[in-house]
Amino acid sequence: MAIANPPLSSRLPRVSAVVAVVLVGTLVFLLGSSNPVTPAGFVGYLTRGAILGHARFVGLQTGPTSSGRGWLLHVINVSVTPYTYDEEFSGAETVLSSDSLKIAFRVHLVWRVRPDRVKQFVENFSTLSSHDSPDRVVEVAYRNFLREPLRTYARDEVQKYKGLEIKDNIEVIGETLTARVLKLTNDTPFEVRSVVVGNIQYPAEIVDAVSKKLAATQELERKNTEIEIAKREKEKRIIEAEGIAQATQIISQRLTGAYLQYEAIKAQQETVNSPNHTTIYIPVGPMGVPIVGNLNVSPNADHPSKEAPTSR
Repeated sequence: MAIANPPLSSRLPRVSAVVAVVLVGTLVFLLGSSNPVTPAGFVGYLTRGAILGHARFVGLQTGPTSSGRGWLLHVINVSVTPYTYDEEFSGAETVLSSDSLKIAFRVHLVWRVRPDRVKQFVENFSTLSSHDSPDRVVEVAYRNFLREPLRTYARDEVQKYKGLEIKDNIEVIGETLTARVLKLTNDTPFEVRSVVVGNIQYPAEIVDAVSKKLAATQELERKNTEIEIAKREKEKRIIEAEGIAQATQIISQRLTGAYLQYEAIKAQQETVNSPNHTTIYIPVGPMGVPIVGNLNVSPNADHPSKEAPTSR
C-alpha cells in the first residue's frame, strides 16, 4: 500500500524553521567566536570564556600565529622582547651618602619576560585583562613586583659610600645591585639582563668646590712645571758655562809663545804662496812676529826696530 507524501505547503514551515535555526546558530557562532592573533615577539595567553560559568586557560601560543576561530576565545599577548625601565632618584628622591651629601642618580634596568613562564606571569603578577595593551600588561607586573625592591636596593648600595667616592665605584655598585636583583628574580618570570647606575649629580655647592679645587690644582701644577723648566734651563746654562770655562782653560794652556809664532809663520807662508800678493816690510819683534802697537820713531830710541819682509 503506497503512503502519500504530505503536501508541499505543509512541509515549508518545517524547512523554514530549520533554516532559521541554522542561520541563527551560525550568526551566534560568528558573533561569539574569534581567531586570536599573536604577533612576532609575543607569547599569547589563550583563554576560553563561557556564557555561564568561568573562563578557563586553553594554552600558550608563540607568535607569529593564531589559534584558529573558536568559541569565546580571548588572548592576552605578552611581549618577550627586552624592556628598559629607568628609575630616577632626584628632587625629593635624592639619596644621602654616608657623609650626608644629597646624591641624585638614575638606575637603568634591562629585562624581559621568560617565554616559558608567561602563564605564571599573567596569573601571578599581572592584574589586567585582554583589553589592555601588551606594554601595559608588562608595566603593571613590573610595578607590582620589581620596581620597589629595585629602588630599595639602589638606595642601600649608594648609601654605603661617601659622596665623592660614588663616581669611582659606579661599576661596583651596579654589579652588586645586579646580583641582588638576580637573586630576587631567580625563580620568577622576570629575566633581568643588566642593572646600570649612572647620571650621578652632586649638590651645586659641592660641584663648585670641586671645580675650584681642580682649578687650583691645575694652577699649582702649571707653576711647578714652570719651576721645573727654569731649573732645567739653569742646569743647562751651568753645564754650558762649565764647558766654556774648561775649553778656555785648555786653550789658554796651549797658546804658548812658540805655538803663536808657528801659527804666524804658517799664515805668512800661505800668503806668499797665494797667486795675488804684495810684499811689504813691517816691524817685527825678536821672535819674528809682527809688532802690534805704536812704534817709537824718536831719534833717541835705544834699539831701532828691525824690519822683515812680509807678503800679503
